[in-house]
Amino acid sequence: QVQLVESGGGLVLPGGSLRLSCAASGTMFRLNDMAWYRQAPGKQRELVAAITRGGSTNYADSVKGRFTISRDNVKDMVYLQMNSLKPEDTAVYYCNGRIPFGSWGQGTQVTVSS
Repeated sequence: QVQLVESGGGLVLPGGSLRLSCAASGTMFRLNDMAWYRQAPGKQRELVAAITRGGSTNYADSVKGRFTISRDNVKDMVYLQMNSLKPEDTAVYYCNGRIPFGSWGQGTQVTVSS
């Protein structure tokens, strides 16, 4: 069974930075394309960034140039570096497969507010 554990969220001022981490277990991690998603209150979960098993990346238009996704195939970790954060980035952030696995982690809350 896949287990995904996200961490690194918090409260940050507009313009600040955070680095999210995701530990994946129970899956052939290095064979899977991975992604970060987010869900804001009252909104549907959306794809933020994705990375292939080979390291190619793509991003939602709303975060291009500000967020960077990366992975460590030895440690089975996925990261999301978030810079120049805006209040509209406030959400619970989740990692999962680019094609989501059957289960989701608890997510990590990111709040951008002055």
